[in-house]
Amino acid sequence: MTDERAPVPRVMHLYCRVDVMITDAGAVADHAIAELREADIDWATEEDDLESAIVELREDGAAALAAVADISRILEGVPGVEFRGGRCWAETRPPAEGTGPDQGGRGAGWHDFEGDQHIRRSTAPA
Repeated sequence: MTDERAPVPRVMHLYCRVDVMITDAGAVADHAIAELREADIDWATEEDDLESAIVELREDGAAALAAVADISRILEGVPGVEFRGGRCWAETRPPAEGTGPDQGGRGAGWHDFEGDQHIRRSTAPA
């Protein structure tokens, strides 16, 4: 006999908009570059190389911010929730309602995650 009260796992989508103020763009870029250097990236499969990615992070604050945002931790410690993946991007202007990389949004650069693994990044506006 099955327990009728047993929870049934289901996939849900969590939508968030987070506003931040960058008080030291150089520190954000330095952090993003340090993480990029430590990442296990197969540059042969990327659109650019390490040096051009570093230049992009130094020149594009939104790309640097998106690179260091760790969305896999947003629900860390919440019982009964398992992070499955997501997309993170940053913008320098107020976003229009209902926009994002998949809806024709103005994302400056986005990062996809599966579990806690960074799997893909965009180097151009979506």
